[in-house]
Amino acid sequence: MASNGEAAAVQVIAGWACPYAIRVFAALKLKGVEYEFLQEPAGRKSELLLKSNPVYKKIPVLLHHGTPICESMIIIQYIDEVWASSGTAILPAEPYARAVERFWAQYVDDKASPRETRTKQQHLEEAFVKCSQGKHYFGGDNIGFLDVVLGSHLGWFKAVEKIAGTKVLNEAKYPEITAWADRFCAHHAVKEVMPETDRHVEFSANSAVKAKASN
Repeated sequence: MASNGEAAAVQVIAGWACPYAIRVFAALKLKGVEYEFLQEPAGRKSELLLKSNPVYKKIPVLLHHGTPICESMIIIQYIDEVWASSGTAILPAEPYARAVERFWAQYVDDKASPRETRTKQQHLEEAFVKCSQGKHYFGGDNIGFLDVVLGSHLGWFKAVEKIAGTKVLNEAKYPEITAWADRFCAHHAVKEVMPETDRHVEFSANSAVKAKASN
């Protein structure tokens, strides 16, 4: 964190409940990079966000010595490259393995909402078996790029499970991806940045009340 009124070298403009921000926080934790969290105000866009991301005008944005990097998957790759000598590599070194993880990461962002996941878990189960090669994570022995991208949605998946009273991840049919989800959430770098399920549920309820009041 910054001290003496000076800005931190690394800052993240984000919202605590945003899964795309959580993946950035997790990547920074995996690399052991200290950062300052700049909470974006609810319901409006700050001047700093609009200045930092004038094209999409959305979070998260990484500020590295004041220079903005936008879009969560691009940010993760930036973190992996800039702090290559810190922690473990997030992306695979081998080009084909790297391409495979990027493909499935894009699939996740295109398809993996809690509702969509019920019909897409077979693909994710197969992807896990292929990428993990019998190890604990998509990245093998350690959390990698695809783990962070998919895992960032798990907080909201658990909230949906609690709100709807039904399971999003089908353990009986897809045991590998379900077991992976438990391991991911228990990882020390993830536990520090993944909001508790009850906080997600409360946020969802408050958002619904505000939306109803505005209609």
